[in-house]
Amino acid sequence: MLGSSSGTSTSRKPSVADVVRSVALVLAALAAILFVSAGRVDWIEAWRFIAAYGAFVLAYGVWGLRTDPGQIEERWDSGAHVKAWDKVIMRVYTGVLLVMLVLAGLDAGRFQWAPAPAWLQALGWIAAALGGAMIAWAAQANTFLARYVRVQEDRGQVAVTTGPYRYVRHPMYVGIIAFMLSIPLVLGSLWALVPAACIAALFVLRTALEDRTLQAELPGYAEYAQRTRYRLLPGVW
Repeated sequence: MLGSSSGTSTSRKPSVADVVRSVALVLAALAAILFVSAGRVDWIEAWRFIAAYGAFVLAYGVWGLRTDPGQIEERWDSGAHVKAWDKVIMRVYTGVLLVMLVLAGLDAGRFQWAPAPAWLQALGWIAAALGGAMIAWAAQANTFLARYVRVQEDRGQVAVTTGPYRYVRHPMYVGIIAFMLSIPLVLGSLWALVPAACIAALFVLRTALEDRTLQAELPGYAEYAQRTRYRLLPGVW
């Protein structure tokens, strides 16, 4: 979510050691961004967030390797044969994510411009847990989850209609949006909600473009879309 599984394409299957190493690198980068911008390391909210996020992505990686290695291999890939617009969206996402983390460090960690009260931080943890649960549910139901948008003809991709896909067509993005909006709150920064909202808007745009792509290119998806009307929020859109 916060970063890709691997920065380069790999011709071999990832191992548990590869996953652990990748998670460690992401967490090290995350800690560096947060603590350097905060100007201190005794920022307990940041340590809690790093620990929780690390546990989640490590659990996902190990679970995937044991139960759905095809999904992990797909997410490990560098993104060949994907939509050009999706690469642009993900580059913008990476930049805005960096701004969000730095701003959270400056706000909550260093200057206390707009600290989030305790009740909002608690609400953030609830949103993070719900978002993580939705992501995990989508991952369990859909082996075709990928880092970039593409129709996986090489893996025999079909329209997934089980699990959370019975209710909305893009439950993974529901979870990601909830998780991204939760990060400023768990870190204690209200100012960081501004770039977090921009990330949410980016994923709404990505949802629309991906949905259009799947309806045009994935057999059976248009029929599924007629049965499951809503993309992200039942009764709204």
